Amino acid sequence: MLGIRSLLNNIVNAQTVLTQQTRTTFVLKRKWPPPLHKRNSRPTKLRGRHFVYDLVEDTNVVKQPDMKVILNQYVEGVGNAGDVLTLRPNEAYRDYLMPGLAVYFNPKNMELYKVDENKPKTEDTFSSPYVQRTMNCLSRLVLQITMNKREPWTLEPWHVKASFRKAGFVVPEHAITMPPGKINGPDMSLQEKEFYVTVTINKKETVNVRCRIHHWATGLDRLPWVEYHWKKPAEPLFPAQAEVLQNMPLPK
Repeated sequence: MLGIRSLLNNIVNAQTVLTQQTRTTFVLKRKWPPPLHKRNSRPTKLRGRHFVYDLVEDTNVVKQPDMKVILNQYVEGVGNAGDVLTLRPNEAYRDYLMPGLAVYFNPKNMELYKVDENKPKTEDTFSSPYVQRTMNCLSRLVLQITMNKREPWTLEPWHVKASFRKAGFVVPEHAITMPPGKINGPDMSLQEKEFYVTVTINKKETVNVRCRIHHWATGLDRLPWVEYHWKKPAEPLFPAQAEVLQNMPLPK
């Protein structure tokens, strides 16, 4: 009996979940309007045709207008507290209102956050809203530059560009500033040392990126895999870069 009772309870709970109310609105219009009736007389009885409706509007498929929200705190790459954003309703609810990053645009909140729509917007200090986020990602990156262990080579910007592309970043060669000295190989003493290159974003902002050489080969000459190698400390290749490397964010 207990097993049957618990099974019935599960079925009832499942039906309760599946029959939750949804917010849908349909605007309808009678296809055949009912006839008028005289004053102080009983209303005319409606017939079956009077319950036939034509669909005027389905609010589920109508494009909703943009809505305004007010940021209640600083959001990186978006704006400061008190800034007004005009967004699509889904984006406003999902990305700002639900996480608590913004509030509704109304007179009460405008007064609370001292919003002035006529106030001219100050020019951003960055060349784009996403520059600061990009700089944070690059500054914490340990770029592994894979070079041949058998054939002679000299490190060039295109090697660094290919390594950036492998790491998921598109960086053109003209935006890469190489270290002060030449790096030639193969040289196994470079395996445990690091240096940095400077990346210029939008011809304005610059960020230093930590780099390490990895010698690649096949067969017995292949170097063993070192787990979490990017977290291990490394000696600077150029003494002039030692202080900058020490002050750069540590990789995670």
